[in-house]
Amino acid sequence: MNTLTAARNRYTTKAYDGTRKIPPEKIEALLEVLRLSPSSVNSQPWRFIVASDDAGKARIAKAAQGTYGYNASKVMDASHVIVFAAATDMTAAHLESVLAQEERDGRFRIEGAKEGQAKGRQSYVDLHRYDRKDLQHWMEKQVYLALGGTMLAAATLGIDATPMEGFDFPLLDAELGLREQGYTSVVLLSLGYHGEKDFNARLPKSRLPRAQIMTFI
Repeated sequence: MNTLTAARNRYTTKAYDGTRKIPPEKIEALLEVLRLSPSSVNSQPWRFIVASDDAGKARIAKAAQGTYGYNASKVMDASHVIVFAAATDMTAAHLESVLAQEERDGRFRIEGAKEGQAKGRQSYVDLHRYDRKDLQHWMEKQVYLALGGTMLAAATLGIDATPMEGFDFPLLDAELGLREQGYTSVVLLSLGYHGEKDFNARLPKSRLPRAQIMTFI
């Protein structure tokens, strides 16, 4: 399926067929797309927790109770659920890890390239930490870049998806021990195949016209 067709056909799934699982080769391809997600200055300030069985999904579903109970079935009936988490700080250890991986991948082909990359990335971290004072927000923006790319990739693979912010963030962080690891949950993504009760599958897509949202200069 090409990108435009996928964009036209994808929608937010409201109910899943709990009997259907995503084939291993498709979920592996999707997780590789997720790993390859872009981020500002290749900072990669994220962690992804993937649940594929009932026990794992039940842990995530604990955060979809009470006010957020409407999302519980979207977690439990989906084939897979991914917790998208952002780092709570851009640590020196993380920056060193990213730099070391870039070196292993052969990105520094000229003298001074490694030092220049480290300095440039640190300048952006310092900009958001000290000047704009929005480091956490900046890191969460990178997580949403990963979310968008993964959702489009899922559509090209014929996989239905549901992004969800409707869950108890502190509860999920505690359940998964995220804050102790230096992360905090940002958004969930359920993946699988829609069921008969998915009313949204039968509704036409609605978006504002191009003339209303685009300006050409």
